[in-house]
Amino acid sequence: MFSILLHPEPDQEDYLIAELAEWGTAGIVQEDGRIRAFFDDAGDAEGLIRRFADFTPELREEAAIDWEQASRDAWPPLEIGQRFYLVPPWRAGDPVPQGRLRLIVYPGMACGTGWHPCTQLCLEAIERYVKPGDRVLDVGSGSGILSAAAQLVGASCVIGCDIDAENVQLARDRVAVPMFIGSASAVRAAWADAIVANIDAATIEDLMPELTRVRTAGGTLILSGFPRWDAPEGFQPREMLEREEWLCWIC
Repeated sequence: MFSILLHPEPDQEDYLIAELAEWGTAGIVQEDGRIRAFFDDAGDAEGLIRRFADFTPELREEAAIDWEQASRDAWPPLEIGQRFYLVPPWRAGDPVPQGRLRLIVYPGMACGTGWHPCTQLCLEAIERYVKPGDRVLDVGSGSGILSAAAQLVGASCVIGCDIDAENVQLARDRVAVPMFIGSASAVRAAWADAIVANIDAATIEDLMPELTRVRTAGGTLILSGFPRWDAPEGFQPREMLEREEWLCWIC
């Protein structure tokens, strides 16, 4: 058994966890902003070093410990906002605190484990601004966590889209929401009462005409995925949520 310690930037963590899962990790834990992934002796240590060279990898021999259980222990249930209770699938039977909604998350999936500040800000915005009966479009849906959250708060119709076919397939396997490969350009005009886009500032700027076209008159945009020093231009948020250096705009 060995482990590899990686040093990602905060906005790279979700993608890194998903890719480590594809490499067959036996478990993942987070250590003060770093990620340690465990592999059995059949793991390709040299290949891992080459693939993740940009993250200053450090290899370490490990004792014979149940690292899969250790990884599970590193993902406890998490309360977000006033309503959501995030749990991994192996804790799905845990009782839910009164007044909260159980939202199952899948560590190791595509972007969207629920632990990144931007995902948490979007969840808080969804519980406040997505109303029962709303039609919601989740642009850049990743794991589908935000689509599932919109369903939980009572949206009548939720559609997710992502340009990454693998993300879409993963989300389809886990979330009971229609998902398609593509972007907002495939959605008819004035369809969405609320649009969630947790991506990055440059992409949000490029999508601005389509987001405006697809949103209903008076509809809400929930935009995140960017730090305060790299916010998208051309939008006039009516409210701003903030956690650490990350922002979520309500437009």
